[in-house]
Amino acid sequence: MKYIIMCGGSYPGWKEPKQTQVINGEVLIERTIRQLRENGVEDIAISSNDSIFERFGVPVLHHSNNYVGRAYNDYEGFWCEAFYPTEEPACYMFGDVVFSPDAVKKIVETETDSIEFFASAPPFSRRFQKKSAEPFALKVVNQQYFRVCIEECKNAANLGYFKRLPIMWELWQIIKRTPLNIIDYTNYTVINDYTCDIDSPKDIVYFQGVKE
Repeated sequence: MKYIIMCGGSYPGWKEPKQTQVINGEVLIERTIRQLRENGVEDIAISSNDSIFERFGVPVLHHSNNYVGRAYNDYEGFWCEAFYPTEEPACYMFGDVVFSPDAVKKIVETETDSIEFFASAPPFSRRFQKKSAEPFALKVVNQQYFRVCIEECKNAANLGYFKRLPIMWELWQIIKRTPLNIIDYTNYTVINDYTCDIDSPKDIVYFQGVKE
């Protein structure tokens, strides 16, 4: 299985991509690459069109993603188009997530014959810094079904079936065929420790004191 670290889209307010921020003396994307290798993963790639990612020693899969995220429910483009199109099994790791060692181990060791999603869920760990659940990774074996679900998610959004603009949670609802008017926090692989994404520069401050 190929592990693809997603580094596309743009986020105003960052001078450089979130994935290149330094966390405890280590560039975030380098941290994720190291953690994957420590779990025996060698087939690693980055998905992005930004040339800054050419320097991290893994292949860059050039993928156009016009998503622009400004704030909650305020963005341009479809977030769910961020997944690099491929016919082979792939684990999509969200590039702006600070993963714990246990989180990466769980993601790598979890098997699926279709699609599996990894995220936090309430009740949250005391080490978790957000007030809402956050997505971390998506393991896809059935790429054909996955692409169908992406198109269904976009169509459902255009028809107004969601309460907000769709992101990973809404796509997962389509994949699992659960009701579209409520998010179900019980039907995926839960990771509840300090693992979390960074949405703004101030989030980095929290992780500077986190110990493995």
